Amino acid sequence: MFRSLVTRTVLPLLLAAGVVAYFGLPYIDRLLTEWFRSDVQLRARLLMSSMDESLPTLIAKGDQQGLRRYTAKIIADQRVLGILICLPHGGTVFKTELVPTAVSCESTADLTDGESVARRAPMGSVLVSVFDQKPSDQPPYRVAILYDLSFVDSRQSTARDYMLAFGGISLVILALFLVLAAWLVVRRWAKILIGDIRGRRFFDNAESGPLSLPILRQVRKVLSEMEETQRLEIDYRENWTPQALQLVVRDQLHSPQMIVVSNREPYAHEFDDHGAIEVRVPASGMVTALEPVMRACSGTWVAHGSGTADRETVDRSDHVRVPPDDPSYTLRRVWLSESEEQGFYYGLSNEGLWPLCHLAYVRPTFRAEDWVVYQSVNRKFADIVAQEAQSDNPVILIQDFHFAMLPGYLRARRPKATIMLFWHIPWPNAETFGVCPWKREMLSHLLMADILGFHTLYHCQNFLAALDRFIECQVDHERMTVALQGHICHVAAYPISIEWPPRWLKALPDIQQSRRAVRERFGIAEHVTLGLGVERWDFTKGVIERCLALELLLEQNPRLRGQVTLLQIAAPSRSKLPAYQALQRATLAEVERINARFATAEWKPIVLIGKHQPPEQVFELYRAADFCIVNSLHDGMNLVAKEFVAARDDEDGVLILSTFAGAARELVEALLVNPFDVAETAAAIRRALEMPREQRLLRMQLMRRTIKENNVYRWAGRMLTDAGRIRQRQALSMGQDVLSLT
Repeated sequence: MFRSLVTRTVLPLLLAAGVVAYFGLPYIDRLLTEWFRSDVQLRARLLMSSMDESLPTLIAKGDQQGLRRYTAKIIADQRVLGILICLPHGGTVFKTELVPTAVSCESTADLTDGESVARRAPMGSVLVSVFDQKPSDQPPYRVAILYDLSFVDSRQSTARDYMLAFGGISLVILALFLVLAAWLVVRRWAKILIGDIRGRRFFDNAESGPLSLPILRQVRKVLSEMEETQRLEIDYRENWTPQALQLVVRDQLHSPQMIVVSNREPYAHEFDDHGAIEVRVPASGMVTALEPVMRACSGTWVAHGSGTADRETVDRSDHVRVPPDDPSYTLRRVWLSESEEQGFYYGLSNEGLWPLCHLAYVRPTFRAEDWVVYQSVNRKFADIVAQEAQSDNPVILIQDFHFAMLPGYLRARRPKATIMLFWHIPWPNAETFGVCPWKREMLSHLLMADILGFHTLYHCQNFLAALDRFIECQVDHERMTVALQGHICHVAAYPISIEWPPRWLKALPDIQQSRRAVRERFGIAEHVTLGLGVERWDFTKGVIERCLALELLLEQNPRLRGQVTLLQIAAPSRSKLPAYQALQRATLAEVERINARFATAEWKPIVLIGKHQPPEQVFELYRAADFCIVNSLHDGMNLVAKEFVAARDDEDGVLILSTFAGAARELVEALLVNPFDVAETAAAIRRALEMPREQRLLRMQLMRRTIKENNVYRWAGRMLTDAGRIRQRQALSMGQDVLSLT
């Protein structure tokens, strides 16, 4: 930078000095010549005045000897070269010896009185000054005084050399001064910028700082941009953020249109008891994961509009901008009739596929009429997604088991689209999946996706095993790709997660205030250890088994009675289905029985809240609990476990986690239990109650680091990065095909 500044300052200065010297020196020479000539002319006039008394007498007498003696005295001055006296008609009266032949009375005849002219002579330049004399008592005559101008050339050369020397020295001094000044300025700027870099001030505000010079502002701006790029690159590889995810969409996918498809909508509009419309966030792990991704990437979310006030809040195209407080993407609602919802959602999806994929020992029910409706609804969603697509190659992210047929239907409508389907629930082994009557149709349509994602590698292997058994296709187990009808489907594990940090924490008080508020709300004494369960009321979540484990703990440890309470949040789900109705009745009966056995006037072992809780209240519960129990009988991931850990910025609390939940692969520091073993779960609760603070701290720190590094933006980023590679390979393949044709 310093070298560049010197080059840009000194070189132009030298160039300017050269231009000045080239054009200025001739002008100075002329100026000096005129000045010296004026001086000589003045001397000639003075000399002529001094000769006015004696010269006329000598000329009148024709005294050549006298003229010679007189002029000899005059030309004793080294600058006077000679004197020439002429008659008016041009005749010569007298001339000194050194008058050059080039100067004669004839050559000066055309000059007027007092005029001076320079003539060239062998000894150099000569200035001839002519004066007409008209005495009253004698004939007129003309006197030409010749001055040697060689001293002018000498003085001009000396003056020129002096000026060149002076200019050169001045230029060198000025250049040194500029270099010194530039060095001092650059040194000061460097000091300021180093301070900015060390203090990272430029990242916060590129316009601030001790100096606000334009160059410093520009450097700060460049550093800020570099910092932002490097930070995003670090986030892209290590600490995923919404901005890092946006970078993936921009650089890897070149900012395509993003379309998410799910059955459950991220925001539902409901009428309250007074007829007013309120916004509700459904209790769904899928919504918990996908909603932050859509807020980061924008786009369109296509989902079933199931809220009682959903139709009143959409526009003519069934669109509504969400989130309500800060709209960042579009929700496109799809309307289903009661018969469609019954056959598609309650029928095949939740009475057939849900129990089929979960080892919860609930027999799946498959009805042909449900299958027909399931296909019909998948086609309806395919038509709507195709309408929403603004280009022929959007990126479509399909969610879950409700849309097993959708990849195939979309491929027929948008052949160039990049289609991804993420299966949020476990994939069973091949023998279990073989129970499904329409397994081949589902598998063949699923394989029309470019990417099929599962939570764990085990689920991917189960899926590939089902393909080997039921579909004629080419399965590459090493690359985990499947070729069917010329289309390649990539199968991969993408463990889903949550946003970090959860946005709900911003509005919540600290841990102690949350503890007091929750205990006051649910009537739990301060000295009681608070355990927490947060689920949808589903037979896969192990709610009854959890209650039985607490009962066994209190039975085996009477001293713990009155010392521990389980606060169970069970949001009603699929309440129209007989299996879920039976589960709710059985759960209520068990809770009443256990409370009747152990409860006192001041204490209950189980507090059951059978209604939906808003996300901010759920996170307040996480912060208030001493331990959280997640004993799912079978679960794809279970984000409640991750939410509990993310909510504990005090790095306290104990997580009890089922080994049959996908989260157990990541959160190995939790107390892992077999949820079917009630005694093991009871022992884990006791261990949580007795665990020292130091061990709770270490376990929570490790789990929080895991979730921070593997948050939902990393989950989406990995999937979208793979989608970007697939799109690039497809474009390359198409280019090669075109070249081969030409």
